[in-house]
Amino acid sequence: MTHPSSVLDDTIHQRVRLGILAVLSESRRADFGYLKEILEVTAGNLSQHLAVLEEAGHIQITKGIEEKRTRTWITATRKGRAALALEVATMRALLGGIPSTQRP
Repeated sequence: MTHPSSVLDDTIHQRVRLGILAVLSESRRADFGYLKEILEVTAGNLSQHLAVLEEAGHIQITKGIEEKRTRTWITATRKGRAALALEVATMRALLGGIPSTQRP
C-alpha cells in the first residue's frame, strides 16, 4: 500500500507553482503582473517558477501588445489542469487520513 504523500508531484507541490495553477484554474488566463502581485513574489522568482511549469507542459506563456503595453499571459494547459486535479485529490486523500482533534 502506497502512502498518498508519495504521489504528490514535486513539480506542482511547491507553494508558488501550486498557487499559479490554482489561480489559473479560476480563469482562462492570467497576466504576469497579476500573478506576481497575488502570489507576493518577485518578477525573477515568478519567472523561474513559470519556466518550470512551462517545461513540464503545465502552462503556456504568450506575449503580446495590449493598450500599447507588452503583456505576458499565462494559460494552464489541459495537462496542467489534469495535474492540478490529481494533486488536489492526492492532498484530500492525505488530509483525510489525519484524525481531527478536539480542543479540551
